Amino acid sequence: MDVGVLTVALGGESLDDAFAYLADQGVDAVELGCGGFVGDDHLPREEYLDDEDAQAELQDSLDEHDLYVSALATHNNPLHPDEERAERADTELREAIELADQLGVDAVTTFSGLPAGSPAGEVPNWITAPWPNEHHEAHEYQWEVAEEYWSDLAEHAADHDVYVGIEMHPNMLVYEPTGMLELRERTNEYIGANFDPSHLFWQGIDITEAIRFLGEEDAIHHFHAKDTKVYESNSRVKGVLDTEPYTEEPDRSWLFRSIGYGHGEEFWKDVVSTLRMIDYDGALSIEHEDSLTSPNEGLEKAIDVLQRSVFETTPGDAYWA
Repeated sequence: MDVGVLTVALGGESLDDAFAYLADQGVDAVELGCGGFVGDDHLPREEYLDDEDAQAELQDSLDEHDLYVSALATHNNPLHPDEERAERADTELREAIELADQLGVDAVTTFSGLPAGSPAGEVPNWITAPWPNEHHEAHEYQWEVAEEYWSDLAEHAADHDVYVGIEMHPNMLVYEPTGMLELRERTNEYIGANFDPSHLFWQGIDITEAIRFLGEEDAIHHFHAKDTKVYESNSRVKGVLDTEPYTEEPDRSWLFRSIGYGHGEEFWKDVVSTLRMIDYDGALSIEHEDSLTSPNEGLEKAIDVLQRSVFETTPGDAYWA
């Protein structure tokens, strides 16, 4: 496994400067944003798609710094009830898949999206309970919308031999592992997870069990290394469905944290070991969203923990067995 970084946190730096900094930190892989909520500071999709010269320059920079691209990222909502917004997200995702193919990158990370609760709805509707009954009916409608869209998108991904890693994220239709497998079963094997523990921690999901659950179906296509800390002094009073702004840290039930500040090194070593058990051998792409520290310090501390956690060699023969 390799230590990687989603470079969005370094968006204020040039591509070469970001690569040089990460290489100096001992990073192996980069995940590059090319649209949607993550932006495209380091990979403007329109400038690289179908442009062999621009792609060659990118590869030269990667080679110079001994890096490779683990995935392209474009997180948006292709199921949005606003047709213009949905079409924009769809274009971003389809073109990201095409660009990944041209760059020899085997994964694109994204969200499942979220429809409204009915054809007349104007706002995406995250449904978390089946009662009153109209919520159950709305949820069934949403899955119909998702299946139609993602079945077609999955064929596009298959045509380009690029895997789509969906980040299981609240306020999206797919926010936990059983929903992830449901979408995969309704589409094809190119649809799987960009496994991000941070959104699962506060939902009370056991991370290593979720890895095993998805790993049994070979459904983890990429991995985000991001931590979360639940602050029980708040969660004991108001639970974990928290609408306080992320920057109101003392009042929140949970916060995204740098690796090691939500769960210790022992936990991350267990994650790495579980990933090896399911034969995941890709990057652990660090996503910095810790409001209590700067991007550089947060990344450096996360890199430090993960470098002590990942295995650098393949297993030898079990001579003792």
